[in-house]
This record gives sequence, structure tokens and C-alpha cells, in this order.
Amino acid sequence: MRDSTNFSAVQQICTLVVVLSFVHIAFISIYYLRNVDISVSFLQFQQEQPSVPDQTERTSSSSSRGAAAELGTPDPSVTVTPAPVEKLSALNKSAPPTDAKLDRCPDPPPALVGPLRIEFSDPVSMDTIRAENPNLREGGRYKPKDCIALQKVAIIIPFRNRDEHLKFWLYYLHPILQRQQLDYGVYVINQDGELTFNRAKLFNIGYVEALKDYDYECFIFSDVDLIPMDDHNIYKCSSQPRHLSVAVDKFGFSLPYTQIFGGVSALTKEQYLHINGFSNNYWGWGGEDDDIYKRLAFKEMSISRPDSIVGRYRMIVHHRDEKNEPNPERFNRLGRTIETMNEDGANSLVYQVVRVEKDQLYTKVTVDVGKPAY
Repeated sequence: MRDSTNFSAVQQICTLVVVLSFVHIAFISIYYLRNVDISVSFLQFQQEQPSVPDQTERTSSSSSRGAAAELGTPDPSVTVTPAPVEKLSALNKSAPPTDAKLDRCPDPPPALVGPLRIEFSDPVSMDTIRAENPNLREGGRYKPKDCIALQKVAIIIPFRNRDEHLKFWLYYLHPILQRQQLDYGVYVINQDGELTFNRAKLFNIGYVEALKDYDYECFIFSDVDLIPMDDHNIYKCSSQPRHLSVAVDKFGFSLPYTQIFGGVSALTKEQYLHINGFSNNYWGWGGEDDDIYKRLAFKEMSISRPDSIVGRYRMIVHHRDEKNEPNPERFNRLGRTIETMNEDGANSLVYQVVRVEKDQLYTKVTVDVGKPAY
């Protein structure tokens, strides 16, 4: 009986051990399977969200680049191209413009040579002139590279059918103007058609057309047939209207009369506007030079001139152009300059541009100036 009781107890204990073992195994299995489900769900979640990591990558990439820059560690995924020097200067508001790093050109210019030998016996070609002036820019523009020019100068030439004269002018004047270290442009204002020539109106047109290109401060009004014989005769403006061609060979290298302001003269923008520019109503030869002198006198402006040695000029010999006969109205108009100057000039200018040509040596503006009223 006792043995039977002992066996029953052992059986119960074994049964309990087996049950506990199953419970333990079940608990471990459930725990394992739950962890596997969580991992699988996490991986599926990662795969189902492609846009979020992409946005985060871009943001993180920017952040990491910033952090790398702060730490001095280069980001291997980024190629850095140095900005050009001029762009860096533009971004840096405290950086001065390039010209500000240069000094103003000396006065007088150091490369001047003085008296010049001017000859018109041997013809010159445009190709030769271009080859001898490689530093010119399109439109007959030039500025010194090693200093800031003292003035920005536009040279205005009234023109029609004077091609050979223009070649000589360009041949001699471009080297002179460059030695004078001017920031300049050459404007040939060509009257279209064959009607009566109007030199003074072409000067007004040249003033307007030049300012379309550049902020010129000084305007040289020059006939195409006058060449200076000394490069110390600087083509720039002064505090007074300046008459440059004071001693022309045609007049025995002397001033023909004191009330002259023709040939080659210089006016600042302010001086030009103060006298309302040139008259538009002098058709044909004569009168416009005296009219401009009267305008200056009526505005109580003095004229400055170089001396008769520095101010020497050679004139290219030529016959008077057709359609440029003496103006029969010139004396009548000169008698009324004080009455008409405020209405006849820059503020009454009317013309049409026919075409604009940009050569290495000049800007040529062909214009329709209209016709005389009489």
C-alpha cells in the first residue's frame, strides 16, 4: 500500500514537471514570435515610406554640409567650385569697384611728345589704322588701363562725303587721344541725302546720340579736316568753354578774329545745356560758329584757348562741298540770336536716325535732318 502511494506521488510530480516544461516552452515561443513580428513590421514600415527618408536626406545633407563647413570637414559628396573674383567682389558690398583701385591719370599725361609732323601726301587705309590701334573697342571707344581718365570725352564730327579726310583724322587723332589718356569715343554724324548741309544741327544730334552710349562729361565738336599739330593740345573740357583750333595753317597760324568759336571746340554737358546747344537753323555754310559765340557771350561765359604754338592745326585742303553753299540767311539770323537762342537749339531738335554703324575706329550715325523752311 505504501509503495503504491509513493508511486502515485512520483507520477504527480512528473506530470507537474512536464506541464511546467510545456508552459515554459510556450512562453518562450510566444516571446520569440512577438519580437519577430515587431522586427518584420518595422522593416515593412521602412520600405513603405520612401519619400520621408528622401526629404530627410536632403535636409540632413544640407545640415551635414553646414556642420562639415563649421567643423572644417569636407563633404565628399559635394563639389565646390570657387566663385570668380568679380562675383565675390560684387557680393561683398564693401569691396570697391575695379576702377577705384586705380589712381587718377596724371596731369599732364606723361606720354605726350609735343609738336607733330602732319602730312597728307600719302594716303592711309582703314585696315592700317585699325592695325595700329589694337586697344580700341567697338565704336571707336578707348579708356586707359592703368589709371582713371580725368574726363569722359565724346568727339563729335559732322560729316558727309569726306571719307578720305576721315581716314587722315582717324590716323592722326586716335594715337593722340590715347596718349592724352582720355576715356573717349568718336562719333561721326553723317547727314543722309543730298539736301543742304546743316553742320550745327549735326553737332546737336551727335551730343544726343553719344549720351545714348555712355555718360560723357565733355564734348569736342570737331570738323573732319582739322588735325592738331601738338598733342599737348588736350582734347578735354575746362571750367570755361574752350576753343582749341586757334592757329590754323590756312589763316597763317593765327586767330582770324576773336569772336570765333569754330573749327574744334570743347563744351561740358553743363555748358552745352546752359546755352541750349547749337542753333538748328543754319543751313549751308557760315554763321553757326558766330552764333555759338554769341550764345556764350549772352550767357556771360568766357572762352579759354591754348596759346598759338600748342593750338596749331593743319587743315586738309579741299573744295567746298556741294549743297553747302553760303547761307543767305546767316546775317539775319545772327542779328536775332539773343531772341531765338532759348527756343532754337537742343530743346527744339528734331531728326530721324537712319542707321548706326559700329566700327573699331568710330561710331557712324546716319541721320535725316530734314530740310530748311525757306
